Amino acid sequence: MKQLNVRLDDAVHEALEQRAEAAGMSLPDYARKVLAEEADERRERFLTAAAHFAQAWAPAFEAEFGPYPHRSRDTAADAA
Repeated sequence: MKQLNVRLDDAVHEALEQRAEAAGMSLPDYARKVLAEEADERRERFLTAAAHFAQAWAPAFEAEFGPYPHRSRDTAADAA
């Protein structure tokens, strides 16, 4: 197993700690999970395909279900 040491500024560290806590994980475990997801080629291919699908089929979904309710990221996070 390899080890990686990364320096973070205080704001980034605090944000990661908050996300780790919200996920019920320690910061090292959360960071390991995030980095592993970023390195996963299947995840990248899935996200690319999902973006293509959404762009291609958005008009059909909107016609069927109405427009997506656009909210800011902060508002959506506050509602959760």
